[in-house]
Amino acid sequence: MYMLLSDILQQYAVSQPDRTVTVFQECETSYQRMQENCQSLGGYFHRQGLVQGDVVALLLNNSDKFVTCYFACQLAGLVVLPINTRLAPPEIEYILNHSEARLLVYEQELSGMVEQLIPRVPNLQHFVHVGESGGGFELTEAIKLGGEIPKLQQQEDDTAVIFYTSGTTGKPKGVMLTHRNCVAIASIWHEALGMQQEDRVMIVTPLFHCAASHCFMLPTIYGGGTLVIEPGFHPQEAVESLQKNNVSIFFGVPAMYMILLNTTRIESMEAPHLRKFMYGAAPMPYELIRRIKQLFPQIEVQNLYGQTENSPGTSTLGDEHALSKAGSVGKPLPRTEVRIVDEEGNEVSPGQVGEISIKGNHVMKGYLKNPEATALAIRDGWLLSGDLGKFDEEGFLYIVDRKKDMIIRGGENIYPIEVEEVLYEMLEVLEAAVVGTPHEVYGEIPKACVVVKQGYSLTEEQVLEFCRERLAKYKMPALVEFVDVLPRNASGKVLKTALRGEIKFS
Repeated sequence: MYMLLSDILQQYAVSQPDRTVTVFQECETSYQRMQENCQSLGGYFHRQGLVQGDVVALLLNNSDKFVTCYFACQLAGLVVLPINTRLAPPEIEYILNHSEARLLVYEQELSGMVEQLIPRVPNLQHFVHVGESGGGFELTEAIKLGGEIPKLQQQEDDTAVIFYTSGTTGKPKGVMLTHRNCVAIASIWHEALGMQQEDRVMIVTPLFHCAASHCFMLPTIYGGGTLVIEPGFHPQEAVESLQKNNVSIFFGVPAMYMILLNTTRIESMEAPHLRKFMYGAAPMPYELIRRIKQLFPQIEVQNLYGQTENSPGTSTLGDEHALSKAGSVGKPLPRTEVRIVDEEGNEVSPGQVGEISIKGNHVMKGYLKNPEATALAIRDGWLLSGDLGKFDEEGFLYIVDRKKDMIIRGGENIYPIEVEEVLYEMLEVLEAAVVGTPHEVYGEIPKACVVVKQGYSLTEEQVLEFCRERLAKYKMPALVEFVDVLPRNASGKVLKTALRGEIKFS
C-alpha cells in the first residue's frame, strides 16, 4: 500500500489531532485544524472549477499559510507550484505561462505586479490573496467558504509538486516531483536527521525553495513534529525564537551562521533543547565549523547535499566527521545510490573525478514539457547531477567542481547565462561573461565582465540600473569589470577560470 503526500498530514490529524504542527508569529496550529483548513481550501479550489491535475501557483513568503496551501493542493489532487517571490516579473510571467497554472495564491504586497501580469498570462483565471486587499478572495475567506472535494483516483506517480530551477539554457525548467518522490524524501531526511516526534524544527530559509520545504517541512510533518516558521532570516529575532520556541533543529546556509556569530550574542543564548545545526546550499568553511563546535560542543553540526531534481537528497555529513572530513558532503543518504561516472557513464574508482549520479525513489519524474532535457538528465534511472566529484577510500563524497558554472550566493543559485542574456540586451555591450567571485559572508557573489562596443561608453551604474529592472535582486552583479577582450581557449570557449582569477591570461 503506497502513501500519498496528503497522507503525511492526515495520519497525525487522526492519531494526534491536538499536537502542534506549525508555530508562526505566536499562532499555533494543531494537526487537526491544519487538516480541516486544507480540506476546506482544497474544496474551494474545486469550487472555482479546478480539476485533478491542475496547477496552483504560490507566490508566498514563509508562514503557516504556505503549509496550508501546499497540503490543500495535495488533498484536492492538484499540483502545487511554489514560486520564488524574489524573481523579476518577466521570470514569474514565464513560469506561470509555461506551467499553465490556473490559480494563483499571492501575497498582498505583490498585488501591483500580479495586476500587471494578468493580461499576459491568459491561462490564469482564479486568484486568492493573503492580506487585506487583492484580487479574488482573501485566503481566510476562501477557507471559510470551502467546497466539496470530488472522489479522486490518485496514484503515487502522479505529479504532486513542480519547482522551477534555472538552467544553463537561460530558461527555467519545471522539475516534476511525484507523490512517490515526496514521500520518499520525507522518510529519507526524517531518518537521516534522526528526527523525533518532540522535535521543533525552525525554518528561516524560504519555503518556496525545495530545500526548506522538502528537507525540513515534509520530514517534520512525516514524523509528527512541529515547524517553527519565521518570516525570513533576521539574526536577533532568530536567536530569540530559538530560545522562546524550544527549537531543537535549526537549518541555515553558511552565510547565516557567519552573520549569527558576528552580529548577535548567540553564544550566550539559553536553548537547552537545541541539538542540531543543519547547513547546506554552499560549503561551510572549516574555521566556521570549528568556531561553532567550540561555542556549542553539545550541538551536532550536520550538512546536507542534494538538488531539486532529487527532491533534494544525495548525501549528508554527520557531526562525528564535521571537522575531520570538512570539505566533504558526506555519505549517501538512506535508500539512495550514488556513484561517480566518466563521460561514457562508466563508474570510476575512489579518488578519480567524474560526474556525481544518483538513483532512488526521490529522483524526479522529469522536466515539464521538456523530454530532451529529461533524457539528458536521467540515464537508465540515474540522475546526472552536473556536479563533478569523487569518493575517498572511506566512501566520503567530495564535490570537486561544478560541471555547470552556477554561482551560489548565500544559498541562492544563480546561473550566469541568465545574467549574461540581460547584459546582451544592452546596446553598448559587445560581449559579456558572468562569474562567481569569493565573498566572506555570501560565499560567492556574481561579477560581470563586460566588453563595450567600439564607439560606445558605459559605466558600472548604467549596467547595474539596467539589470535592476530585469533581474531578481540576488541575481544582480555585485561587481562590473570592463575588459578589452574575453579570454578564450583554442575552440573559442570563454575561459571563466581566467575571469575568476584562477589562471592567468594575456
